[in-house]
Amino acid sequence: MQFTSEQRLDDGVLEREFTLGDIPGILWTPASAPTPLILLGHPGGLHKLYPRLVARARHSAAEGFAAAAIELPGSGDRPRSAAAEEARADLRRALEAGEPIDEIVDRLVLPLVEKAVPEWRAAIDALLSLPQIGGPVGYAGGVIAIGLRLAVVEPRISAAGLFAGSYVPRSMFDEARKVTIPLLVLLQWDDEWNDRQLTLDLFDAFGSKEKTLHANMGGHIGVPQFEGDDVNRFFTRHLK
Repeated sequence: MQFTSEQRLDDGVLEREFTLGDIPGILWTPASAPTPLILLGHPGGLHKLYPRLVARARHSAAEGFAAAAIELPGSGDRPRSAAAEEARADLRRALEAGEPIDEIVDRLVLPLVEKAVPEWRAAIDALLSLPQIGGPVGYAGGVIAIGLRLAVVEPRISAAGLFAGSYVPRSMFDEARKVTIPLLVLLQWDDEWNDRQLTLDLFDAFGSKEKTLHANMGGHIGVPQFEGDDVNRFFTRHLK
């Protein structure tokens, strides 16, 4: 890990951009240290999503959490995948035509999960080596399939707040039954980029003894601001 820039935000949060090999990332740390770490999941495009990510990070820092995000494979300035672009176009076309999408979702999501999860695990290695971060670790946001896989394979993640705003391959439902950490799942009832029933089935499949579903009316980007407070309370219970 190499830090490439540093700035102190007006609320005292230290923001540092870094690279992990060829993977860009951003780390936000509060003044208090060492702190637990929250991984900020997102659909890709660190710079495009920066206003939302920094708002989430500052909200977390106010509760005493460090937060970090890394760029997804094929997003931002990272090399594009022709297969992923084709699958994404096929998915839009199938949704508009009302055609089956399971095979397309597999082509789009499974390769992303296979690439992104090892990168997140490498990021955890590097971040936990820093003196400002003491663990434990939580995962917050999407892509929900990435959070699901991390919850199964990464023992350092103690809790996850998952945003159900993307499709999950049905082949991953068996993995969902292996998830045992506490979960908080956010569902937008009228999300135009998600299958509501699939999310409800996935929530039912999760093997966690403690799992909570918050469903709110509205579309993909309409998550109420108060849910951020609930997510912070969730992580305070399980990471502190």
